[in-house]
Amino acid sequence: MTKGRNRGGRIAVILILVTAILMGGGLWYAQTRGYYAPVDGPVTLTLAAPDGSLTTLPAREVEAIASSSSPLGFRACFRHELDVAALGTEIPVETRLDAAPTIAPGWFGCFDADRIGELLASGEARALTAYPNAGYGVDRIVALTADGRGWAWHQLNDCGARAYDGTPVGDTCPDRDTYEPLIEGQI
Repeated sequence: MTKGRNRGGRIAVILILVTAILMGGGLWYAQTRGYYAPVDGPVTLTLAAPDGSLTTLPAREVEAIASSSSPLGFRACFRHELDVAALGTEIPVETRLDAAPTIAPGWFGCFDADRIGELLASGEARALTAYPNAGYGVDRIVALTADGRGWAWHQLNDCGARAYDGTPVGDTCPDRDTYEPLIEGQI
């Protein structure tokens, strides 16, 4: 009789372990791959001026991913030929001092948030608003280096921070009922 109970206990333990491994694998997949997909079609890369006008950012070798579960899941890497030092004089831009690149899935190797943050902190890269309210309360930010590298990501703006923490958004934010998000390739 003892032998039968030990066997049943072993089977139960094995089933629990297999279930835990499968659930852990599913959770890992969902967090790192399941909700992300490459962006099909042209990626909207612009530079926003303080007056709200947009200038197309001439970019090449663009690699981009987006998350189907959050507007913050956008990341892109690209090359550009802009004179970063001339931005603001020849091309009006909105500098972003609060830029904080967010971590991309490990398999999207061209986007290293820590390294981009270091380049921004050292002044080797410059962060700019690329597209205000790409998603409700979310701005597209670009970081550009003088050697032609560029990255883009989405970051909460003031309206988004207030909307998501429950604070009244006020009149300066877009109307959420009539707001239309950026759809890649529409510009």
